Amino acid sequence: MIEKKAWAVNGYLALILMLALMIGGIALVVQKNLVSIPLIIMSIFLATGIIVVQPNKSYALVFFGSYLGTLREPGLWLSVPLAIRKGVSLKVRNFNSKTLKVNDIEGNPVEIAAVVVFRVVDTAKAVFDVEKYEQFVEIQSETALRHVATRYAYDSYEGSGFSLRGNPEEVSAELMRELQQRLKLAGVEVTEARLTHLAYATEIAGAMLQRQQASAILSARQIIVEGAVGMVQMAIERMENDGVVKLDEERKAAMINNLLVSIVSERSSQPVINTGTMY
Repeated sequence: MIEKKAWAVNGYLALILMLALMIGGIALVVQKNLVSIPLIIMSIFLATGIIVVQPNKSYALVFFGSYLGTLREPGLWLSVPLAIRKGVSLKVRNFNSKTLKVNDIEGNPVEIAAVVVFRVVDTAKAVFDVEKYEQFVEIQSETALRHVATRYAYDSYEGSGFSLRGNPEEVSAELMRELQQRLKLAGVEVTEARLTHLAYATEIAGAMLQRQQASAILSARQIIVEGAVGMVQMAIERMENDGVVKLDEERKAAMINNLLVSIVSERSSQPVINTGTMY
């Protein structure tokens, strides 16, 4: 179905015409003129075509099984009499999905949910191409969310590639593109799609938390070691360049060992002062 504009004329002029026909018909009834009956019937017939269109609302008109068109402009209109009207709201709406349990690309069970902001842009598709477009949006949104979640890992521990936790903007954009592809059949436009909930499933949450903590500790240790090596190297070079002390390879190795232990250690080091020997 392709939406098209329905035929309609100004409803206020139509009301004036109907009142004129009704008044004329009643006047002729008093005069016992047979023309009065067709006039009254015509005014009642035209009254069935009067329709009031509210802002952000549209009506698809069906006449004996044929789609005539859609009325979108707010106001009072006279359209095809005896036509069936199917109203659709054009307002922007939110849909909050349920919290779904899915497996990410690594097979880890995660809990995920999203909010979808949408509105109807094609009344004919929303009315005639799907059974109930609201339910269609809900089911397709959850299906798209499941599909997108299986494409990514929950977290990227190696730092390469996208992940659900590390790249929420990219994941939301991918979800929005897939939703738009699925929902265009129902004449629905998706304006925004965002993740509202993301967590490991209960059965593996504890184990994955330990993994995250271990990964964080490892990364922190790596940074500390890299910084400590740079500091020790700078200290040795500074002492040698300034001629503070001459160190052979054995003493240089001992000093490097002491400095690294002092910098890398989690606890503060206890200095040992060498005051020489008694003999």
